[in-house]
Amino acid sequence: MTSVAALFDVDNTLLPGQASEIRFFRYLWRKGFVGWLELKRSVAWVVGKRTFSIHPLRERKLYLAGKHRFEIEAHARDFFRNEMVGRVSSKARDRLDAHRQAGHHLILVTAAPDFLIIPLAELLNVPTLFAARLERLDGVYTGRVLPPLPYGRGKQELIVAHAREKDIDLKNSFAYGDSPGDVELLESVGYPVVVNPIRGMRQIASRRSWPVVGWNS
Repeated sequence: MTSVAALFDVDNTLLPGQASEIRFFRYLWRKGFVGWLELKRSVAWVVGKRTFSIHPLRERKLYLAGKHRFEIEAHARDFFRNEMVGRVSSKARDRLDAHRQAGHHLILVTAAPDFLIIPLAELLNVPTLFAARLERLDGVYTGRVLPPLPYGRGKQELIVAHAREKDIDLKNSFAYGDSPGDVELLESVGYPVVVNPIRGMRQIASRRSWPVVGWNS
């Protein structure tokens, strides 16, 4: 194992298209496990923050409030088998394998809930994962996300701390991300790559001379 790491965002990077958590909410809706009550709670939370951003939904998972951990994890496993496995980009797999063969530390960094991404990390044989951790009381989710949230500056803080602990050389490491929430992560390494850019990320990449690739297949 070298001192070099390869850091991968998940949504729209390894998994092209819509965020896995949005897909999971729709899955739970189809199953009748969530409904209008959970949707109203989430909307009210965003409105109360007086913002046009969806960022408050990254900080509170109110659709899970009051739900038991084991029920959610069982649904997450079923969702993963049926709706996530087939979405992994073949180009992303190839890049992961190239880094693995080079002896690089493989790391997933995502703001998606950990119960959605742990099966993916196991499938891809990625040993290190930073994902959103949700508060539980007596096995029941409260809807609160435990800090730090792996998004934006939070991603950078987690990776810098991990690099210090594992003696990883970030200046010679690689990072892959798709959105402005990955800018700080990409800034942390010597070899940033923008994948499937969204929300103005292509312009950001152009200004910073970061390479852009498409992993839609």
